[in-house]
Amino acid sequence: MTTDDVLAEVGPRLRRIRKEREVTLAALSEATGISVSTLSRLESGLRRPSLELLLPIARAHQVALDELVGAPPVGDPRVPTRPLVRHGRTYWPLTRQPGGLQAYKVLVPQGAEEPEPRTHEGYEWLYVLSGRLRVVLGEHDVVMTAGEAAEFDTRVPHWFGSTGEGSVEFLSLFGPQGERMHVRARPKRAGDA
Repeated sequence: MTTDDVLAEVGPRLRRIRKEREVTLAALSEATGISVSTLSRLESGLRRPSLELLLPIARAHQVALDELVGAPPVGDPRVPTRPLVRHGRTYWPLTRQPGGLQAYKVLVPQGAEEPEPRTHEGYEWLYVLSGRLRVVLGEHDVVMTAGEAAEFDTRVPHWFGSTGEGSVEFLSLFGPQGERMHVRARPKRAGDA
């Protein structure tokens, strides 16, 4: 539906709401400060609705602006999380849209794996939820624990998995075109450990 289609439906909706409330154009004019002729032209579609006109009408009728313009209801915001299992790891997609930034919750079961660093286009951000995550990135080989985050360019040889001491659960945000996440942290103050 185009913007013009949505706007064309506003007038009839205004008339229907006013009539349901048994309010005359004159009474609505008095309540809103909008002239009777302007209200009449709005309802008949001869005047294009604007925020300056719709806000006082919404207040007078005690309805949300969305109801006047017929905004579609907000859909269910929950992302269906059907797990995918690849190479023994379980991935729960946390984003719906293909392309762009992708978010996953990942569970790597306990098991000693031999790191096989790989490279590809993109940028990745990791956040450990539980367990210990071994991250091999270029020359670095580090173990991350719950609450720790890492970010890196995926063109650097990298691998991550279980330390072999238990399973690990983490969040992964990946930008295939190299989008970078901007993580803001509170600067350490003197005395912080």
